Amino acid sequence: MTKLNFYINGNWCEPLTSTQLLDVINPATEATFAEVCLANADDAEAAINAAANAFETWSQTSLQQRILKVEVFLAAYQKHYESMAKAITEEMGAPASMSYDIQTETGVGHTQAHLEYARTNLLDEPIGEYGQLLKEPIGVCVLITPWNWPINQIICKVIPALLAGCTMVLKPSELTPISAQLFAECIHEAGIPEGVFNMIHGTGAGIGDYMTSNPLVDMVSFTGSTRAGVEIAKSAAASVKRVSQELGGKSANIIFADADLSAQVELGVQACMLNSGQSCDAPTRMLVEASVYDQVAALALATVETITLGNPQQQGDHLGPVISQPHWHKVQGLIQVGIDEGATLLTGGVGKPQGFEQGYYVKPTLFGDVNNAMAIAQEEVFGPVLVLIPFADEAEAISIANDSPYGLGAYVSTQDMDKAHRVARQLRAGTVHINMADLEYCMPFGGYKQSGNGREYAGFGLHEFQEIKAIAGYR
Repeated sequence: MTKLNFYINGNWCEPLTSTQLLDVINPATEATFAEVCLANADDAEAAINAAANAFETWSQTSLQQRILKVEVFLAAYQKHYESMAKAITEEMGAPASMSYDIQTETGVGHTQAHLEYARTNLLDEPIGEYGQLLKEPIGVCVLITPWNWPINQIICKVIPALLAGCTMVLKPSELTPISAQLFAECIHEAGIPEGVFNMIHGTGAGIGDYMTSNPLVDMVSFTGSTRAGVEIAKSAAASVKRVSQELGGKSANIIFADADLSAQVELGVQACMLNSGQSCDAPTRMLVEASVYDQVAALALATVETITLGNPQQQGDHLGPVISQPHWHKVQGLIQVGIDEGATLLTGGVGKPQGFEQGYYVKPTLFGDVNNAMAIAQEEVFGPVLVLIPFADEAEAISIANDSPYGLGAYVSTQDMDKAHRVARQLRAGTVHINMADLEYCMPFGGYKQSGNGREYAGFGLHEFQEIKAIAGYR
């Protein structure tokens, strides 16, 4: 059985003192297929010290040198592309087609977007009559990434940090360590200098506070739950670190009566169910104009009932399982809460789907007659569960959409572009999709309110890892 170790100071190494191992479980088969070593404070200290020692040299390299290293990394990543897709399928249950076409592809797309921006926008520049503006690396960074889009989030933290001239310690999710291991191998192949990139496996409970409070660390970039984000912010506050966070979401999808209903409802359902509902910005609240509510409910039900479950190893557009047994139980509990609250269960529900008794599969579930005060309208389920909420008019739609502790994504469907623009400007969310348009790699990603702070992707992500220095009298 494969045992996964750490990457510290340019070398693969075993834990210094920890003997704790964690099984890596395939969520489709419930079988253990690898073991991951879990770090303790000794290992975290070694990784942080390596990053701190490497910072002075790496931070003084030229931007062109750093760009060249990332270009070599990209070539290595593309060489291992198929292995990366297979790893994501095995460790998190994403179906093979999705792993290859979407999950793994984000690594290429985001790296290219970061490179394109860096080539023209990271140079120092004059300011005022005689000043100079310097864009300098913030320092040593702790990067903590989730399991639901494992390589996407690793790429969107590590690559901009490298280009900015930072050094770092990556702690990927302990549930999806295989893709992280492959990523580290690509970094090694690219010849990134010793200590610039370090990776340790571990749990938030085990090493999180040590890493985020460490005085040698200048920045923490975290993607995960709002609950964990709050604790990280508290831990980092004592040393006044920069903290950039992408947290939870409960995104509203406003369907107006004048939308292309058959197309937009189907797209909205599919976007909610993508990745088995395990996306922070999934449109999980479908807000429907009352005059077309019955029609939309019928269209949504018809679409959900076409969604199939299947073996992640097989090609196709089916859904795989959710990530783990504890997460399966969480999703089941929230579905039961929806039933108990009096929402109309249109399809799906609790329990294992027929024919999928093995694996952490969830029935694609649709609730109707939901009001926004219900738990299933306020809490992030993080599974294939969609709720339908009626609204009377534009003002009420905006009010319901904004009545959430979260503000990561929002969606508006209408053929009236003036209305789409008007509504989009009033939604308290970091991203608004009009008629289900995709977010481009050059656009920023991040949230309002309890969905986090800071932004990722391309130039917006790069600037998170920089300090700005003004020099007066430079010229």
